[in-house]
Amino acid sequence: MSQPVWTPPQTQVFTSHDAEWSSGICDCCDDMKECCCVCWCCPCFACKTSKALGQCLCLPLLDVCGCARPITMSMRVSVRHRYGIRGSLCNDCVCATCCVPCVWCQLSREMKMRKLPTMLSDIIHR
Repeated sequence: MSQPVWTPPQTQVFTSHDAEWSSGICDCCDDMKECCCVCWCCPCFACKTSKALGQCLCLPLLDVCGCARPITMSMRVSVRHRYGIRGSLCNDCVCATCCVPCVWCQLSREMKMRKLPTMLSDIIHR
C-alpha cells in the first residue's frame, strides 16, 4: 500500500534574467501616495514593504547602523532574482547606498505590478 507524498507549494521563480524593472529607480512619483509615505517615514515604509515580501517586519531597521545598507540591497537582489530581472550586485549596492527611499519605492511598485503571490504563512495566520 503506497502512501501519498505531499510536497509544499513552491514560489514561482523566473530564471531567464531577461526581464527589466517595471519602473525606474527614480520613478517614485509614479505612485504619489507611496512617494509621500516614503518621504515622511522611510523606515515605516521599508518595514511594510519587507513584510509584504514575506520577511521580518523589523528587518529594514538593521540598515540604520552604517552607511552601507545590506538589508535594502539584499531585498532588491531578492526581488530581482524572484522575477528574473536583469541587473548586477554592483548596481544593487550603488542604488541601496545612494538612494534608499527610491529603492523601497521601486520594490513596492514592482510587487504591485507583478502581483506578488501571497505567502503560505499569510494564509495560515488568517
